[in-house]
Amino acid sequence: MLAIQVLTTGNADVLTLRDLPTPTPGPGEALIRIEASGVNFIDTYFREGRYPAQLPYTLGQEAAGIIVALAPDVTSFKVGNRVAWCGVPGTYAQLAVAPAARLIHVPDAISSQQAAAAILQGMTAHYLAYSTYPIQRGDEVLIHAGAGGVGLLLTQMAKALGARVFTTVSNEEKAALSRAAGADETIFYTQEDFAAKVKKLSTGPGLHAVYDSVGKSTFEKSLEVLRPRGTMVLFGGSSGAVPPFDLIKLMTMGSLYVTRPTLKDYIATRADLEARANDVLDSVARGTLKLRLEHTYPLTDAAHAHRDLESRKTTGKLLLLP
Repeated sequence: MLAIQVLTTGNADVLTLRDLPTPTPGPGEALIRIEASGVNFIDTYFREGRYPAQLPYTLGQEAAGIIVALAPDVTSFKVGNRVAWCGVPGTYAQLAVAPAARLIHVPDAISSQQAAAAILQGMTAHYLAYSTYPIQRGDEVLIHAGAGGVGLLLTQMAKALGARVFTTVSNEEKAALSRAAGADETIFYTQEDFAAKVKKLSTGPGLHAVYDSVGKSTFEKSLEVLRPRGTMVLFGGSSGAVPPFDLIKLMTMGSLYVTRPTLKDYIATRADLEARANDVLDSVARGTLKLRLEHTYPLTDAAHAHRDLESRKTTGKLLLLP
């Protein structure tokens, strides 16, 4: 089977197409023929070596496909079932093995491409909006990278929960997408000081929460727009890691909260995984959560997908098709 591996860390050029043996499912596992694999910033972190991994390493954390083989002890799924999963490495490939306990049935009403686009980013948006800082009606929140995959989904969820939503975007095309997702105010971070603009437009003493996947270039100014006891949710670092930070500043800025969550801790149990995944996929099936599937690439063009993602040329979800 074909797969994309990292043999040595570095830029997108290190992604290598290899022909690997077909994996065999072990106890509690399923072998899945992948129909679509999601591309996410976490993949670039493993490729760069920012997140450690044993090399050679098959990239990819999210996919959807059809079960082609099962270990004898797996009874909750059948060969031929359509499934989606995330958080299990190795999805930049034609075939992958995953624990059955991490698989989710895909509803008939949605495609494998939709499922692959929604499972990781959708559950990320879900835990951010419902758990990390549970949005309440009337809250004002800022979502950085508002036209990105998580940004568009998180904006929709925040609006459904009754928030007034500010987003940052880089150009008018992305602003239009963000507004279509429900953003009340879009701010061009390439042209204006987003903190000054938020302070001008917000109605209270500051925002209830900031959701920041950008990191280094936005972190400190994001703290400036929070109200006393506001919450800074740092869930990514597309501009780089946040430098060392003196926590005493949180006191001087109004007893602020800062958290650095990750999805795996919000789907650690089977019950949590099923609840979040089914809520997301059912919302997609009903049409109340809309996906943007504009960018698909052959598996062989994984490096191209990484370059596009890192250059901010894309909006919505990027998929690899084996």
